[in-house]
Amino acid sequence: MRCEDEALVTSFEQTHALDNLTARLIAGRKVVLEDVEPFINPTLRGTMPDPSSMQGVDAAAVIILDAVQAKKKITIFADYDVDGGSSAAQLIKWGRAFDVEMGLYVPDRIKEGYGPSIEAFEALKAEGNDLVITVDCGAAAREPLESAKNLDLPIVVIDHHLMHGELPPCAALVNPNREDDSSGLGHLAAAGVTFMVLVALNREAKRRGLENTPNLLDFIGLTALGTLCDVVPLTGLNRALVSQGLKVLSQGGNVGINALADVAGTNPPYTTYHCGFILGPRINAGGRIGKANMGAELMSTENSQLAYAHAAELDRVNTERKALQDQMINEAIDEAAKLSADSPVIIVKMEGWHPGVIGIVAGRLKDRFDKPAIVIGINDDGIGKGSGRSMPGVNLGQAITAAKDAGILINGGGHAMAGGLTVDASKIDTLILFLNSQLMDDVEAARKTLSIKVDALIAPGAISQATMDVVDLVGPYGAGNPQPVFAFSDLRIAYAERVKGGHVRCAFEDGVGGRISGICFQADQNGLAEVLLDPNAPRVHVTGRLKVNSWQGRQSVDLQLVDLSPA
Repeated sequence: MRCEDEALVTSFEQTHALDNLTARLIAGRKVVLEDVEPFINPTLRGTMPDPSSMQGVDAAAVIILDAVQAKKKITIFADYDVDGGSSAAQLIKWGRAFDVEMGLYVPDRIKEGYGPSIEAFEALKAEGNDLVITVDCGAAAREPLESAKNLDLPIVVIDHHLMHGELPPCAALVNPNREDDSSGLGHLAAAGVTFMVLVALNREAKRRGLENTPNLLDFIGLTALGTLCDVVPLTGLNRALVSQGLKVLSQGGNVGINALADVAGTNPPYTTYHCGFILGPRINAGGRIGKANMGAELMSTENSQLAYAHAAELDRVNTERKALQDQMINEAIDEAAKLSADSPVIIVKMEGWHPGVIGIVAGRLKDRFDKPAIVIGINDDGIGKGSGRSMPGVNLGQAITAAKDAGILINGGGHAMAGGLTVDASKIDTLILFLNSQLMDDVEAARKTLSIKVDALIAPGAISQATMDVVDLVGPYGAGNPQPVFAFSDLRIAYAERVKGGHVRCAFEDGVGGRISGICFQADQNGLAEVLLDPNAPRVHVTGRLKVNSWQGRQSVDLQLVDLSPA
């Protein structure tokens, strides 16, 4: 059980006049009694810190605003994912309030790789740029930043990735994860750090007596989108940014998001599900398969025609991505099955695996084997691009950084739950030995506490709209605030049918006529299909998440199956 302290649940009920389920969900999220109200109703006013608490933010605001006032040529250098694109879009939209159209440079994931390069900065200098602002990248780009300094090209870095050692040379560096930063905002995504920079920019603009400073709440939907898609913890300021940002996003003020939602066949109000599974994957698809700048352009444009053209292309590319992804997942599972059961980390490699999809595949391997996973695709030049996903208690980014420091990697880094790397194919075996050695004890300890945290035991017949109202109240959900998981005891598999995509639709009944229907996603990949489709399957205990399903004007509550076991 996520919360095993019944006395705490009771105190939540009595102190805040909560029903049992609401109290149980909140208590299971390690919320203390005095923080219940701000947890239920998170506000920016109640959580917004002084942006100056972050190192470098005031210097960055002065440099950027000086360039804006002087109408200098500014380019945003953005990472190719949703977090980078939404960060860039916020800055570009902010600049338009002052009649400045900032340029956009997004490196090609395959040809250029992650982050700034010496060649990219040289090209931007040759194009006459006076200032470059990197977002969601740059903090680890020491050599490119040194090159930019020699070119007399000022760089402002806005990032959130882990840093260690001496700061790189740049005009200003805003990163709550730099070692000398004590703001406590290291949980922010780049989109959140960018929003804080905009707060500082507006404050500096008002100090200078400038008019027409934009309403930053207009941009907070983009902040929420980047925060959710980068899977950072939804606690503290992040919770308020996402809670308020989803409301703004749902108001339909972003031309690009409107077009993308229309093409994808969805409508507001938007939830964390829409961002994580409908909008986000399509925006990411451009960067994954060679259309690097399309996502950022979509989110920043005011041109409806361009928005629809980009949205249609991103939707098409996303369909291609899914087909490629499914093939790679099956190949990666086959490769992982060949590894020793004692391997602490699942590390698989293959020539020709697309570098734009390896992160998704790594996530699936992690879920399937309950171990950190790294997937490496090797190109024709013998260079491997790897992406990894970790589990709570295992800091994968730190281990990858250690491998780089040990001279095993060409490049690499990340954060606790994810990382990326570039490695010569001849050193992959050395890398495997190194990472397994580095992480062996942490993985062993993490797997000892591995379990599905259940929020409440419930009967199928007890589920109602009131149940879903409680679930909605405790949201938004994501990393750090997981969507509630409910357990159902001693059910019969009443119906199961394989559907397109390797999923299984299913229904369960208890002994008193209660019934719940739902779906098991990736049932073939996670091994549950063989149980669900077995005509002689035993009665089962079931865990899953609840979701409202709307179809032809009718609403029902569906179960999204997480796991099951023989009753």
